[in-house]
Amino acid sequence: MNIPRPEHPRPDFERKTWINLNGEWQFEIDNAKSGLEKGWCSGKDFSRKIIVPFPPESTLSGIGEKDFMESVWYRRFFSFPDKWLDGRILLHFGAVDYKATVWVNGYLAGVHKGGYSPFTFDITELVKPGDNELVVWAQDDCRSRLQPTGKQSHRLKSYGCLYTRVTGIWQTVWLEATPRQYINYFKVVAEPSDGSVFMELEVKGDGGKYTISAEIYDEGKLVADAQTSLLKPLSHIHMNVSDVHLWSPEDPHLYKLLLKLTSEDGSVDEVSSYIGFREIRSSENKILLNNQVRFLRLVLDQGYYPDGV
Repeated sequence: MNIPRPEHPRPDFERKTWINLNGEWQFEIDNAKSGLEKGWCSGKDFSRKIIVPFPPESTLSGIGEKDFMESVWYRRFFSFPDKWLDGRILLHFGAVDYKATVWVNGYLAGVHKGGYSPFTFDITELVKPGDNELVVWAQDDCRSRLQPTGKQSHRLKSYGCLYTRVTGIWQTVWLEATPRQYINYFKVVAEPSDGSVFMELEVKGDGGKYTISAEIYDEGKLVADAQTSLLKPLSHIHMNVSDVHLWSPEDPHLYKLLLKLTSEDGSVDEVSSYIGFREIRSSENKILLNNQVRFLRLVLDQGYYPDGV
């Protein structure tokens, strides 16, 4: 089966060990909000099929229900290589509108509120070799005035600048495998004036001393690298890139960034990303990009795609 949106959803934080969970899921509308009492969190076949990550209001989802859906359920099975059990297994959601409750094999994996933000659950202790059951309950009452809804219509039909609602899963869902000790987060500050690159990294998981290395590549050529060994969760790295190639709209040049964490047990976590060098500032009521004055002529491009909402 073809997987919709097959690309990695985080090109700025990408591991090679991942599985895309988009595609066909079981689906049920539960406006009575009684599914939990009926035991739908595990072992219940739902009567409909939906194509994730398209919301049920869209035709691409296979549902196309435009009425209010304050409660919907999703279910599917997944498997992964047995060797993943040697490390940590993370379950990622790009976005679920609005409150998501997630079970794996009948065990509660976690709850998340917020229809526009990504979230992750560590499901290492909940999974097993072979098939695993994943169930998601999404609650979305956009008429309650108790949750942010953006431009989703509070009426049955679209009006003014308020449009078709987006309920439940509407961004990619994926699994990711990491070692027991892994890179959880990092941020980069790239200084275009002298090519300095400052990095802060957070390491998470079991383990003691580790080594972090960072490498920057320009069109396949290594142009900067550094490493540090630490015991504490936070690491800081400083590098310098010579002959900086600046980023601009006309020439959106990016450098590849490769991060490696090597633990005392020899396990390696590898994350790829990218960085760019550019400076934006204001001076005398003017906007400057890389010290060049930019005249800004702006327009609101408000795209709407009815098939996928």
